This record gives sequence, C-alpha cells and structure tokens, in this order.
Amino acid sequence: MDSLVTVLSRMAGGAHRIVFDRTNGRVLGGIPGTKVVRLTTVGRKSGEPRVTMLSTPLPVDDRVVLIASFGGEPRHPQWYRNLCADPHVTVNISGVERPMVARTADPTERAELWRRIVRRAPNYALYQLRTSREIPVVILEEPSET
Repeated sequence: MDSLVTVLSRMAGGAHRIVFDRTNGRVLGGIPGTKVVRLTTVGRKSGEPRVTMLSTPLPVDDRVVLIASFGGEPRHPQWYRNLCADPHVTVNISGVERPMVARTADPTERAELWRRIVRRAPNYALYQLRTSREIPVVILEEPSET
C-alpha cells in the first residue's frame, strides 16, 4: 500500500503538471530561487514515459541538479529508480524542452552541492534527518556527441 506521502505527491504532481503544460511553464514554473523541472524518464518496468514535476534550488545552466529526497521517505522516489535504470531523460524548464543524461553525483560533488542546496533550501536538511538513506543528488547534463 502506498504511503500518504506517495499519494499526496502523485496528486500534487499531476495537478502541477497540468497547469505547467497548459501555460508552457509560465505558471507554476518556479518561485524566486528555484526552477520547476518537468522530468520525463522511462519506466524501468513498463518502458513507458513517466513524467514528474520537480524543483531545483540551484541555478540552472548547462547542468540541472535534482535532489531525490522524496520528503525524507525511507526509499528512493520512482523517478530516481527509473533514471538509474536508463539515464536518458527529457527535461522541460520554462517551456524549453531538451534531452539530457542523468548521473548520481559522486561523493565529492555531492558534498559540495549538498552544502549549496541546504543553504538555499533548508528543508532538504530536514528530509535527510528523516531517513537513514543518503539522499542522492542527481546531475543532468547535455548528451555527449559521441
């Protein structure tokens, strides 16, 4: 049975996605200091596209940084498990869609990024306290030309 966090997350994400899609990211595309990312992964079991609405507290440039916090739940979010199985994703930020490749930050990168993340969004530190798993930090990058 799904946890309350999972059910509420799905409901909120679905509503958010509808508004984001209909306005091409002009409404609910972020609040000051964050950007909303419409992440499309491939379901690791179904092979079907799976869309998740996430926010990133770090400035978005040629890389996108995501945090697989799941509100401090004991297990990783489905979107993270999907991109571990297939790192090729599509993101839409402010109405601009682009393909990217995901990877989990290595320990050194994570330590540096985590400091920046919790400085800008202290709620992530609280999520980490709620769980025994280390919350993954995901880096999305442009696909290489090779």
